Amino acid sequence: MLNRTGLGVIATALALLTSTAGCTLGGAAAGGVIGNEATNHSTVGTVGGAVAGGIIGHELGK
Repeated sequence: MLNRTGLGVIATALALLTSTAGCTLGGAAAGGVIGNEATNHSTVGTVGGAVAGGIIGHELGK
């Protein structure tokens, strides 16, 4: 079951982010998903992908 209050808080926080922070967050989320899938669901792959994606997203948002 979805926690609607938590989703609302996340949605509000995302809406208030600046474009650079939004690009960083979006890149981190996408990188985490890609890293998770590419490394057969390993935690290290997920974190590594999120870090790499966050860096790429930050640079693209400049």
